[in-house]
Amino acid sequence: MTDVHAGRPAPTGSSGGLPVLFRTVDYHTAGEPFRIVVSGVAAPPGATVADRRQAAMTGLDGGAADRARVVLCSEPRGHADMYGGFVVPPSPDAAASGCRLGVLFWHKDGFSTACGHGTIALATWAVDDGIVPAPDDGTVEFGIEVPSGPVTVVVRRADGRCTDVAFTNVPAWVSAERFAVPTSAGPVDVAVSFGGAFYASVRAADLGARVAPPDLTRVVALGREITAFFATDDGARRLVTHPDDDRLSGLYGTIWFEDVAPGPRPDPASVHQRNVTVFADGEVDRSPCGSGTSARLALLRRDHPDLDRGARLVHEGIVGARFEAWVDEVLPSVAGRPQGVVTTVRGVAHRTGEHAFVLDPHDEIGEGFTLR
Repeated sequence: MTDVHAGRPAPTGSSGGLPVLFRTVDYHTAGEPFRIVVSGVAAPPGATVADRRQAAMTGLDGGAADRARVVLCSEPRGHADMYGGFVVPPSPDAAASGCRLGVLFWHKDGFSTACGHGTIALATWAVDDGIVPAPDDGTVEFGIEVPSGPVTVVVRRADGRCTDVAFTNVPAWVSAERFAVPTSAGPVDVAVSFGGAFYASVRAADLGARVAPPDLTRVVALGREITAFFATDDGARRLVTHPDDDRLSGLYGTIWFEDVAPGPRPDPASVHQRNVTVFADGEVDRSPCGSGTSARLALLRRDHPDLDRGARLVHEGIVGARFEAWVDEVLPSVAGRPQGVVTTVRGVAHRTGEHAFVLDPHDEIGEGFTLR
C-alpha cells in the first residue's frame, strides 16, 4: 500500500491473467459503503485537497481520477449509491498542523466537498493498515484534509481493533431557518445549514412521509425536486453560496428527519432523531450522514439549548445504525458568516472486503453502466 503515499498510478500484479486497474479496501460506516482506492490512481495536481478536487472535476489530470470514479461506481463493479475516496497527500500547511493524509470523496455524480461516514472509514483503515501507528488499547489522534478543510479524528482501539472514530468537523452554521420551497407534493418549509456541505432539512411529516424504507422512493423524488430548485432559483442559490470559497457552494443534499419517541428510560442529556439524506442526484445515504449531522446540530441547538452544554444528539439512519454527536464550541459571528459551532461526530466503520478490479477488453459492458 505504499502506492497511497507515492502516488504511483500503476498497481502491480494481475487477476485471472488481466492487469489490475485498481486495488481497493472497502468499508461500511453505519451501513453506508466507502471504497478506498489504495492504488491505480495518481493524485490530481493541486496545492490543497480542494485544489485537487477541482483538478479531478475539470480533467486537469487527463481525466484519470474521473474515469476511475466512473468505473468503480458503475455497475457491475459498483451501484448507483456507491461511495468512495482517493487517498492523496495533504497540503504542506495541513501536514504541518497534523494531517497525515488527504482524501477526494466521490460518488456516482461527481466529487463531494465533505463526507463524515467516509472520514470515519478512512481513519479506521489508516490505523487498521498501519498507515498511522496506534496502540492496541487506547486512542490515536491525527488530521485528515478533506476538500472543505482539515478535520481531526480520534480513533479508539481495544484489544487491537478499532472500536469507534470521532471526527471534529469544520465549522457548521445556519444559512436559513425557514425557506419556502415548492414541490409536487405542495410547498414545504426547509432550513438550510452548512456542515462541510450545504443541506436542506425537511421534517418528513410535513410532506406526509416517514423516514422508513417504504417511503424511500417518494422522498428520493422530492429530494431531487428540492435540489433542482436550489440550483435554479436565485434566492435559494444565495442561501447555499459559501462566503469564503465558491467551490463549496451549492445544495449537496436534503435531510429528511423525524423525532424518535423517548424510551421507558429517556436520557435527559440527549436528543434523538432519525433521518435519511438524499444527496447529489437522488443518491441515498444509509448512514445518519456525518457532515449532515454537523449541519443538523447547528440547527437543533436553537430548539435544544442543552446541546450547547454537553447534551448529545443520537442520530439514527434509515437502516437503524447510529451516530452520536455534540457541540464542542460556539463560534462568534464574523463578517459574511453567522454564528457557528464546532461539532464532533462519532461512529463505527467495518471492513467488508478487498478488491482487485480489472477490465476485460472483450467485455461488451466495458466500463459499466447506471440504471438510474
